Amino acid sequence: MEDNIRNVRKIISIANQKGGVGKTTTAISLAAALASEEKRTLLIDADPQGNATSGLGINKAEIRDKNVYHAMIGDADACDVITSTSVPLLDIMPSTQDLIGVEVEFVTMKNREQKLKNILRNIDRPYDYIIIDCPPSLGFLTVNSLVASDYLIIPLQCEYFALEGLGQLLNTVKLVQVRLNPSLSLAGILLTMFDVRNGISHRVAEEVRKYFGSNVFSTIIPRNVRLSECPSYGLPITLYDSASRGAISYIQFAQEILADGRT
Repeated sequence: MEDNIRNVRKIISIANQKGGVGKTTTAISLAAALASEEKRTLLIDADPQGNATSGLGINKAEIRDKNVYHAMIGDADACDVITSTSVPLLDIMPSTQDLIGVEVEFVTMKNREQKLKNILRNIDRPYDYIIIDCPPSLGFLTVNSLVASDYLIIPLQCEYFALEGLGQLLNTVKLVQVRLNPSLSLAGILLTMFDVRNGISHRVAEEVRKYFGSNVFSTIIPRNVRLSECPSYGLPITLYDSASRGAISYIQFAQEILADGRT
């Protein structure tokens, strides 16, 4: 029974080593949008900054002894650090800055890149999707996330220097595929922070689609004030303002994911 549960769920990392590209916003919003589509979803906050945790209204002071860090070092069972959120069908495995030290603590551990994968294997709850919010780097935690995942989504902002560093990320993905996780696939590149009034946004979107073709999602996430506001209220955009352009775009993105036979 547990093996069937693990085979059904789909694990997706949201990663880009550049900061400020809408990575955490995408992780939270996609997870909430999938939940609104009646898919039981777990969000893993693998970023020591813990922005996905606070963005879903979780008080970090209350999870100091019960978060991803404790699951990774073996001080807590994975299921014991999962907490519910204000969104029906959406749970989170929260994070705090304690996670910063995990790379140093595991420096001599064998198969340390498999740690998160092994943790997720022990979660026997019937999730349809597990979304992992990676830190803005290509270090230990991002590699662990990619090793644990079936798919990768790369948020890419429609601004100057959008493609800067993308080649390094794709090279890391290839190395992970060859050495650690041959089943990892690129689900696609998600264009974010698109400003319809800005010619740069249009040019960047055009160049990205020209270069990456079908690997770019049809959905484009607009630059939206409501998307910027909702983290301070501890709510995903789907609850904060379901009629906003940001919420509608992420609902469309979730539907695109669900319509894709792979993901």
